[in-house]
Amino acid sequence: MEAITAYENKHTLPRDWINYVISKSAPNGYWQRLERGEIQMNQDFFKGFTADLRNEQVWRDYHTSFRNSKKKLKDVANPTQLGDHVSLKAEAANTRPTNQDRGSQGPGGSDNNHPPSKEPSSPRPSLSKLAKDTTIGDPVSIESEEVAQSSSNISPSVNGQSTPSSSPSPLQAASTLNSLPPLPEIDGESLFWSMMDHSRKPDPYVFPALLRLRKLSPKERPILAALSNTVIFPPNHPYNRLSDSKGRDPRSQFDIFIASAEVGMRKPNADIYKLTLGKLDNIDRERGGSGITAEDCLFLDDIGENLKTARDLGMRTIKVVLGKTWRAVKELEQATGLEMMDEKTRRSKL
Repeated sequence: MEAITAYENKHTLPRDWINYVISKSAPNGYWQRLERGEIQMNQDFFKGFTADLRNEQVWRDYHTSFRNSKKKLKDVANPTQLGDHVSLKAEAANTRPTNQDRGSQGPGGSDNNHPPSKEPSSPRPSLSKLAKDTTIGDPVSIESEEVAQSSSNISPSVNGQSTPSSSPSPLQAASTLNSLPPLPEIDGESLFWSMMDHSRKPDPYVFPALLRLRKLSPKERPILAALSNTVIFPPNHPYNRLSDSKGRDPRSQFDIFIASAEVGMRKPNADIYKLTLGKLDNIDRERGGSGITAEDCLFLDDIGENLKTARDLGMRTIKVVLGKTWRAVKELEQATGLEMMDEKTRRSKL
C-alpha cells in the first residue's frame, strides 16, 4: 500500500480513507467501470472518479461506522505488486484469508500528453496454475472489505430486554455531519497517476520467480496464466509499452493472459475465473493432457475477495502479503516442488 499510504501522508488524509471510499463505489463506480472496459480513460473518467472520491455520505459512514468500529480493515490497497493490480495488506502476517475478506479495485488514466508521473504440498507440480498477475504497469485492484456494522446498534436494555437502537433523526444526522472534519478534496487524476507510477515497479521476489518458472520446458512446469484487473490506456500513451527497463514484456511470461478491460469482466466475478479455466483446459488438451479443472489450479492473489472466489470454485490459493511477498514464493515452491528463489535470497529469508 505504499502508493496510497504515501499519497495519504503527503496530503494529510485519514488512514485508509482512499481504500474505503473506492470500495464503497463498487460495483459501478468509475474505477470499476474502467476496469471492465465500459468507459474510456479520458477527462470524463477523471471527473467521475474524483466525484466518487468526494462522496459526503461515504465520508460520514467512514467516521461513524468504519473508524469507530473495532474491526480492522483486512485488505488495504497497494499498487506495487509487479505493477499489475493492487496489492492489499493482509490482516495478519501469517494468516489465511477468511470468508469475510474483501477487496476493491481501480484503474485510471489520463490524456496522451500526461507524463508517467495452502495449501497441501504436492510431490509434483499441478498440471496448471493460475499465477498471480505480475504485469508491469497494469492498474490497481483495490477492493477493500466491507466493514461490519458496529455492535453499538443495540441500545441499552429496557426492563432487562435489549432493544434495537432507533435510526438517527435528520437533526441528529445533520449534527453528526457538522461535527466531522471537512471532506478531503482528492484529485482523482493526481491520485491515479501516483498509483500507476508505483504499479510499474516489479516485485523483487515474485517477478524473478515467474522468470525462473518460464525458463523451464513446458513438460517441467505448470501452465502459467495471469488473471488481471486492467485498464486500456489511450492510443500512443507511454504506458501502453509494457516492457520493463530490460525489455521484458511481462505478458509474454504467461501461457494465458486475461485482461479484465478486454473481456468485460473483472475479479472477483466468478465468470472471469471460469473463462480462464476454459482456456487452461484447452491448452492442456492441446498438449496431450486430460484437461484442467479448478482443483488442478493454484491461485495467487493479494486480495481476500479474489482468493475467496477462487476457493469457492475449488482452487487452492496462496495469499501474497504486501512487504512479505517472498513468503508466497516459498509457499509456491513447497506446493510445486520447484525452486524459484536464488540461493542468496533463500539464505536471507530462511
